[in-house]
Amino acid sequence: MSKIIVIGSSNTDMVIKSKKHPLPGETIMGGTFLMNPGGKGANQAVAAARLGGNVTFVTKTGNDIFGEEALCHFSKEGIDASYIVKDPNNPSGVALIIVDEYGENAIVVAPGSNGTLSAYDIDEEAFGTDPADIILLQLEIPLSTVEFVAEKYAAKGNRVILNPAPARNLSGLLLECLYLITPNEIEAESITGINVTDEASAELAAKELHERGVKNVVITLGATGAYLYSDTISKLITIVPVKAVDTTAAGDIFNGALAVAISEGKGLEEAVNFANKAAAISVTRMGAQASAPYRKEITD
Repeated sequence: MSKIIVIGSSNTDMVIKSKKHPLPGETIMGGTFLMNPGGKGANQAVAAARLGGNVTFVTKTGNDIFGEEALCHFSKEGIDASYIVKDPNNPSGVALIIVDEYGENAIVVAPGSNGTLSAYDIDEEAFGTDPADIILLQLEIPLSTVEFVAEKYAAKGNRVILNPAPARNLSGLLLECLYLITPNEIEAESITGINVTDEASAELAAKELHERGVKNVVITLGATGAYLYSDTISKLITIVPVKAVDTTAAGDIFNGALAVAISEGKGLEEAVNFANKAAAISVTRMGAQASAPYRKEITD
């Protein structure tokens, strides 16, 4: 099994369940309050570890109680957290999340220390020497750091996976470094300019990303499944319908699971199917990392 190096954000999620999302200027009474570990990088690292991945996580936390709790949590999840850096000047990241009665979420993030994670913070020893290892990135850390890591380690032969969330404009050079990109519909439109609303438009956007240099493309389509595009395959991989209660980290669970399946040598179609199953389980549960399934819950 290849090693998975996740480089990204770590937050504390403060979640309120509410009947609806408030309008601008509106105050509403919510229901259940939950405080959970989150952040796209941390969510993906935990998801991968729970599914049997050999995971190293690189992030930057504040020198505060949230940062201390995060380190303890990663250790309990079996993640190598020895390359995590403490920021003496900024607090740990925090996300405020409202989840409505349909399971849809609205999120505001205060990045804190995540916004200061630079190339100088990343110990090269975290990557080892095996070019088969997978590097999993997101965009809740500085884009310059993402670009540095992708360019350096793609040149060494590592498989670099980018979950381009939250949506940003990406350079052609970064796209050419990617083994795999995993945008959702909104992120795919942000990068390509193609409005993704169905299977046909997903194929067009995926083809555009492939033509820009990304080796493999997976566009996640929520309850519909995911569209896979590569040199040899172009197809929608559907998902078994479930009743969603919280979609907060579904994309992160998908990405962590996808990295695990690829690290185990599964083909891309099989890997996407595995990731679909993990994401489907996650949306039936509240929370971000708390919703990540364990390997025994998924039948290959």
